Amino acid sequence: PKPFLDDINRPRSGPPTHRCSHELKCVKCKEGLPVIVIRAGDAFCRDCFRAFYIHKFRAVLGKNRLIFPGEKVLLAWSGGPSSSSMVWQVLEGLSRDSAKRLRFVPGVVYVDEGAACGQSWKDRARTLADVKSILQTTGFPWHIVALEEVFALPPSVLRCSAQEPVGTIGTYKVAVDSFLQQQHTLVAEGVGGSPNSTPGEEQLSQPCTQDPQDLAGPPPADQTEALSRLFDSVKTLTAKEELLQTLRTHLILHMARTHGYSKVMTGDSCTRLAIKLMTGLALGRGAFLAWDTGFSDERHGSVVVVRPMREHTLKEVAFYNRLFAVPSVFTPAIDTKAPEKASIHRLMEGFLLRLQAQFPSTVSTVYRTSEKLVKAPRDGCASGPRCLLCMCLLDVDTADSATAFGAQTQDCSQMQSPTPPAEAPTVPCCSTEVGRAQNCAQAQLCSHREDSRACVIEQLCYSCRVNMKDVPSLDPLPPYILAEAQLRSQRYGLATWLGECWRGPSRHWPPWGRVPRVWLPPGPRRRSRSIWWRAVTMTCTPAGAEPGCPRSRRARMGRQHVIV
Repeated sequence: PKPFLDDINRPRSGPPTHRCSHELKCVKCKEGLPVIVIRAGDAFCRDCFRAFYIHKFRAVLGKNRLIFPGEKVLLAWSGGPSSSSMVWQVLEGLSRDSAKRLRFVPGVVYVDEGAACGQSWKDRARTLADVKSILQTTGFPWHIVALEEVFALPPSVLRCSAQEPVGTIGTYKVAVDSFLQQQHTLVAEGVGGSPNSTPGEEQLSQPCTQDPQDLAGPPPADQTEALSRLFDSVKTLTAKEELLQTLRTHLILHMARTHGYSKVMTGDSCTRLAIKLMTGLALGRGAFLAWDTGFSDERHGSVVVVRPMREHTLKEVAFYNRLFAVPSVFTPAIDTKAPEKASIHRLMEGFLLRLQAQFPSTVSTVYRTSEKLVKAPRDGCASGPRCLLCMCLLDVDTADSATAFGAQTQDCSQMQSPTPPAEAPTVPCCSTEVGRAQNCAQAQLCSHREDSRACVIEQLCYSCRVNMKDVPSLDPLPPYILAEAQLRSQRYGLATWLGECWRGPSRHWPPWGRVPRVWLPPGPRRRSRSIWWRAVTMTCTPAGAEPGCPRSRRARMGRQHVIV
């Protein structure tokens, strides 16, 4: 045994003996030399890996069949590896040489987040120059917007617009057949170029177009200062990342609705979705994981978010971009150079990547778990009050929920003794005329701030409420969020007041002159307000019904009608 142990412990003189590359063959064609090993035993040559990578992308789109021919799709490009690979997959799918070509009309949007990361305009301009040079090579219509533009968004961004019914397999086939027939008709009339040309391909032959309202110079200084003040006021990096993602989503949705896009493509990879799944569980978003990690996200109504890169791992994306020279732009993020334990996002990312290095099936296992999550409507209906920020259904309506328990404990912790301490002398608030004016003004200001904060907090889901705890003041928030929160609160107050009036002994609607002015629509004309009030009294919301409640189970009594 001793000589055997000596042979094992003796250092080897030459280089380590590895299995020669010429001994391995591609698992697909059995002939070519492998250039990449995706998993243990899965070695691919260059051509087979390219076909494997493209097939994954096309298979995800073909299996779900959500994007119809001729539909406008907005590609959300961040400059990173995954989104860059997604843009190049769409570019190749629209070319003539593609076997199964894509038939939608793409556009690209890039959001400049330099102000949130503390970058100067000089550094941001250098990055934007690289971004424009890459976007011009695609030939797609492209839009560059700054994150500061969230301070100019309308409150309608937070409203779930009407959604068209999702088509089935039969309707998709009918749409494809009618699209092909339309193309052949255009070719026969001499309008189109060829019977096999698609709108996206015709768009590639035209010079690339840029939105004239895109970022041509530095954003207004007041908006940049307001954005910096907003992110500086947030205490934790976790809340900053969640807030940045929310504002980015709202801005992209506004761009899609403004320019007529019905779908938005994001470059979330399999690895990124696995990290997002674990992060969502830690942040209390377990009820919304199916929307956050699924292929399609229909929570925004008319604009559907799709994730066609969800089958590709970060390793596959990195090797594909390296082998086929896919350009990308490095932009420092808000968590760049942050330690691993600085935020929940960074902690979960490091945890999963370390496990993936030791156990290669970790990411795929977590990802397959997310695929089994089903988007089940609550209480048999998909409509209902939605979160003000993430626009998901509110999960705080049950008495046994964690949010209700947290609210009770918070109220109990803030309760004070009814009698003041003996050592603290009581000083009247309004002892003098000057003191009365100052103290009452301060009390009214504090009461207004507390009421506005409570108005926003009560319209958030559990996860967003937890994140808003790290925001000391809600005043730096963009105006469209505060305006929509106030509007929803007024609607709920009006609905409750109307219900109480109807349940009274007179059982009739009061005249519009008795309506509190805060609930009346803007406008100086008396006749326009009276017409509006007459329409409201004809169809009103009963007491206890929250804004956005379903239209089913209408309680009709006499002239009473119910709307939402």
